[in-house]
Amino acid sequence: MAIRSINPATGEFNKEIEELTDSQALEVCKAAKIASKKWHEIGLEERLLHVKRLGEVLRERKGEYARLATLEMGRLLVDAEREIGRCADLCDLYVRSAKVWLEDELVETEFKKSVVSFDPIGVVLAVMPWNFPYSQVFRCTVPAMVVGNAVVLRHSNSVPICALAIEDAFKKAGFPENTFRTIITQRTAVAKLVRSKFVDGVSFTGSTSAGREIAQIAARNIKKCVLELGGSNPFIVLDDADIELAATQAVETRIPSCGQSCSASKRFIVVKAVAEEFKRRVVEKTNALVIGDPSDKNTRIGPVANLNQLKSLEEQVGDARKKGARIECGGERYGKTGFFYRPTVITAVKRNMKVMKEEVFGPVIPIIQVKNGEEAIRLANDTEFGLGGSVWTTDTVKGERLARRIDAGVVCVNRGASSDNRMPFGGTKRSGIGREFSRYGLLEFANIRSVVIA
Repeated sequence: MAIRSINPATGEFNKEIEELTDSQALEVCKAAKIASKKWHEIGLEERLLHVKRLGEVLRERKGEYARLATLEMGRLLVDAEREIGRCADLCDLYVRSAKVWLEDELVETEFKKSVVSFDPIGVVLAVMPWNFPYSQVFRCTVPAMVVGNAVVLRHSNSVPICALAIEDAFKKAGFPENTFRTIITQRTAVAKLVRSKFVDGVSFTGSTSAGREIAQIAARNIKKCVLELGGSNPFIVLDDADIELAATQAVETRIPSCGQSCSASKRFIVVKAVAEEFKRRVVEKTNALVIGDPSDKNTRIGPVANLNQLKSLEEQVGDARKKGARIECGGERYGKTGFFYRPTVITAVKRNMKVMKEEVFGPVIPIIQVKNGEEAIRLANDTEFGLGGSVWTTDTVKGERLARRIDAGVVCVNRGASSDNRMPFGGTKRSGIGREFSRYGLLEFANIRSVVIA
């Protein structure tokens, strides 16, 4: 059976790629298991040389790889190029810092020597989504491989060409054979791979429901699991906020990847005193966004990734409309071809609407009014998700105090909640477990071993 790659901007067929059978995928994991031992044995210094070269390859072929993301999931070309640049920066970070972060730690005890070492666990299965087809993979893969693990990537079948391009980048960087492999399979193969003796840990980014299933399988087989799941991030605007800045960033933090980002702002909670002005400016800025060809440098809104995403948006916005919300702009498909949806601003939003209860994966900005900061915090935490959040105020002391009360993994003041290579990233509640990036991400798939010499 073959996987079909579709261009979401045109609806046209890109390419067919033959998938592996379950047994073939298991053989890949078996080969990775064998390769992982040699990969660890070559030592950290040599591993980092490969990682350094990987960053160079990404920069050298940035344009080529970026065009594939635009072709397969409609990512704006300029954003795809930035995404790949950030992957290269991630390589640089670990090349600079991994020696210190993985250095043995001496512990004062009554024994002759007590030391903590950091060693690989073996093979990590990376099950990744389509919305950021490169950065989601590299943020998991690079730290896992720096420690000494091999990685097998099972990418989303919406981006098989990107998945193979990632394997190509590792090959061009000279990584030893089978230390990184891409497999194109049906979803049903994932469970078998997680259960197999050739996989020692799994990193999953995607929906909460799928993450729950993978976590259950991993737990039953006593395997480490890192989950980065959905988000419904609150964007709190207090009455002393810089409204022009807040309105600008409301739009800017909602539209990356056409709003198809777990870490994007999704619930816009605004104190009543400034709600009308905030809405007016957001609508004005939203209406100014250029929709169209994602390869055009002037485009700000490309297509959503596939027809299912488009239908889901229509259902969520339609639910809000039926329950009394006002559609201030957008609220419908755009164009006769491709999977485009007009950027949408919704007001008179109520808590029982899907745009407040569910994760909305698209360019939709629902605005809900509250009396004050206290009510804003209560509403911000009234969700099953806990990935990110932000507070907008000119009083940064108050902003930090309120930010620390938001139950999420990443909270910012006067900045949209997004990931940073230098800071740990991950969620609470149903937004996931574990962390990516920084030293914390490096240690997720490490055996933290205590060695005591009496």
